[in-house]
Amino acid sequence: MIKILSADQIKAWDAFTIREEPIPSIDLMERACQAFTNWFVERYDATHKVGIVCGTGNNGGDGLGVARLLNDWHYGVKVWIVRGSGTESIDFVTNLKKLDSKISVSEITSDADCELFADRTILIDAIFGSGLNRPIEGIYSKVIECLNNADKIKIAIDIPSGLQVDQHSAGTILKADQTVTFQVPKLAFLLSENQPWVGEVHVIDIGLTKRYLKEVDAIHSLLTLKTVKNVLKPRSRFDHKGRFGHALLIAGSTGKMGACILSARAALRAGVGLLTVHVPGNGYSIIQTSVPEAMATTDHSPYFFSGREVESYFTAIGIGPGLGQANETIRGFENLLKTFSEPMVIDADALNILSANPELQKLIPEGSILTPHPGEFARLTGKWKNDFDKLEKLKEFASRIRSIIILKGAYSAIATPDGKIFFNPTGNPGMATGGSGDILTGILTALLAQGYSSVEASITGVYIHGLAGDLAARESGQVSLIAGDINDHLAGAFKKVR
Repeated sequence: MIKILSADQIKAWDAFTIREEPIPSIDLMERACQAFTNWFVERYDATHKVGIVCGTGNNGGDGLGVARLLNDWHYGVKVWIVRGSGTESIDFVTNLKKLDSKISVSEITSDADCELFADRTILIDAIFGSGLNRPIEGIYSKVIECLNNADKIKIAIDIPSGLQVDQHSAGTILKADQTVTFQVPKLAFLLSENQPWVGEVHVIDIGLTKRYLKEVDAIHSLLTLKTVKNVLKPRSRFDHKGRFGHALLIAGSTGKMGACILSARAALRAGVGLLTVHVPGNGYSIIQTSVPEAMATTDHSPYFFSGREVESYFTAIGIGPGLGQANETIRGFENLLKTFSEPMVIDADALNILSANPELQKLIPEGSILTPHPGEFARLTGKWKNDFDKLEKLKEFASRIRSIIILKGAYSAIATPDGKIFFNPTGNPGMATGGSGDILTGILTALLAQGYSSVEASITGVYIHGLAGDLAARESGQVSLIAGDINDHLAGAFKKVR
């Protein structure tokens, strides 16, 4: 698990390292400059003409250090210092004095001539770092506009200038092609509203003291393969199907049996011991033919779900894929919520029913897992102003219904009732296809049935789902990827994690 820190925590981590290692701040800056330079020279040869645009704070000091080091590597380097209202930091001044006299250094004070950067092939942004807490204006804004309009490769040191770490950003922001950030990803990088600014993100280690990261409490975290590997339970030689739960999947309606099939197959691939699928009457032969490993029961209605008694041997319920929203279905879902007290997985049309009938939300069993995409989430909670506001709504909703909310999308966000959010790094745009969410429902239901906690099931299920999508995309490509491909690679995803 990688902790995602606030801007204040990042600043405190620097100070902790300086104090505890101990190391002078200028030497820590040199370490960061060297790490960035190592990253740079591995990717761009010295035929490139490099322009480095610096502010006068510590991010600017980083830029000056990088200029000196790249000059040592025989890159043609020019430096521009933007002098607006900001004051000079001590380490900026130190690195300015260290610059070789052969490096061209110019100052931008009152107006920005965009032709200044015309002869450069790469522009490095070192104007503002992660400590920025207000929109950029004045000469800084003009310079960044010139950088954005320049048809050059643009690389941001630590964070694109103008982007704020843990609040919504307004005003002028650098559009980076690459962002080389220090030590850990920033929260802003994980939100879709900031995609136009950050480009491709690279996290580099600058040697900050690891003990701080172990001790600090973080609201946000990024999942890792190791996280999921530690959650997955090994199987022993004497295990049998009775030890891996009996899941009930309620899914499908006329014309939507495909969602049921995809979800059922995913549940079986995710290791559930026994699976019963409850389908409308006209879906019986379809499910029995398509998923012979599952048992099937039929609804009184031939067309949709209208209700079902739940036997005590079921260890988890998943409901929603292809369900429809008939009046009888709403009543059947309400009765299910009133009679089943264990956590369940709620997706798709079951979520839409909760949106249209908010009084039912009070009946959701504590510890359930809800899996909305952004449209479904907006119907549940109302519109949001920006992605940071969306995260607050996510935390509030998870706390209010005492359940796990998985907001699907790039870096799917898993919110817990105690205010934590886990972001998932696996998955790709090819998974934006019909049926992908139905597969996630099947995986989650299977894990919940096997005795994983709601948080464990969510973390594991989302990571495995995305990993299977990544494996599928390697084979099929993102454009041609379909939901069935994700199911076909679930076995490989589980094997890779184990």
